[in-house]
Parts: sequence; structure tokens; C-alpha cells
Amino acid sequence: QVQLVESGGGLVQPGGSLRLSCAASGSIFSIYAMGWYRQAPGKQRELVAAITSGGSTNYADSVKGRFTISRDNAKNTVYLQMNSLKPEDTAVYYCNEVGTMPGGYWGQGTQVTVSS
Repeated sequence: QVQLVESGGGLVQPGGSLRLSCAASGSIFSIYAMGWYRQAPGKQRELVAAITSGGSTNYADSVKGRFTISRDNAKNTVYLQMNSLKPEDTAVYYCNEVGTMPGGYWGQGTQVTVSS
């Protein structure tokens, strides 16, 4: 089973930037389409960015132009560069294979708080 460890979250002021990392175990990581999800208090988890095994990307409208997803298959790692952060970006961020069900395996996530 793939294990996922997210890191890089923290407290940042509005307009600031953060770079999240997700280290995945498993030799077949490179064939998966991976995504960054987030869950704010009282809300459902949502997919905000996705990247295919070939590097094609897709973004939720709420983060388009501000977030950039990338991957390094040699390091089994997925990244999320977040710029121009807004208070509404505050959430726990998770990475996972695109399409993972809520009841499936999830890592511990990393907290992102955008506040002045």
C-alpha cells in the first residue's frame, strides 16, 4: 500500500506563499495521476489540483493562476506551490491518487492557515 507524507504547511499572511511536498512510498508511484486536496472546517474535502503521470495539470477555478502542481517521479514526490494565498485557502491539505474515495487511505495532511 502506498504511504503518503505531506509537509510544508504553516501560518502565512494573506498574499504570501507556501510550497507543500508529498512524499509517497511505492515503486509504481509514477503511473498514478496525483492530486492535492484540501478540507476546511465544516466543509467536504475538495480536489484543488491534479497532475497526470505525463505531467498534464488541471486546477479548480478557485486556485487557478495562483497554485502550481508538479511532480518528481524519481523522488516519488508531488509538490504544490501556492502563491497569493487568501484566508479562504485555509484548510488541511492532502495529496493522494486522483479518485481516492473518502473512506480510502489518506495521509495525515498538512495544515495551511492564511491569516494576518
